[in-house]
Amino acid sequence: MSEPKAEARRLPHPTRLEIRLEGVLHALADPVRLQVVRELAARPDELACSFFELPVSKSTTTYHFRVLRESGVIRQTYHGTAKMNSLREDDLEALFPGLLGCVLTADARQGRHHPEG
Repeated sequence: MSEPKAEARRLPHPTRLEIRLEGVLHALADPVRLQVVRELAARPDELACSFFELPVSKSTTTYHFRVLRESGVIRQTYHGTAKMNSLREDDLEALFPGLLGCVLTADARQGRHHPEG
């Protein structure tokens, strides 16, 4: 009986070949989603959704994580009751070499999020 419950907690993700450039660019174009990606890129471990302090409501936060997951930018898995997030860096690099690094570098250069910028 516990098997169906485990299946119900599995989240759908696109395969590497299903990830589309236009979806990734759309996901990265939003400042809130870019903040999530920036924070994930800065840490080697998975991060719980509750880790992020985003300037939006909980329901809007859920929406932003869903856009990132469905576009193939992040992977979400359940660890107990926590939904954990990680960047799909290997998949993105294989499909769009250098894209994620360029976006994060450009974001840092704008200085919106870094006092020294």
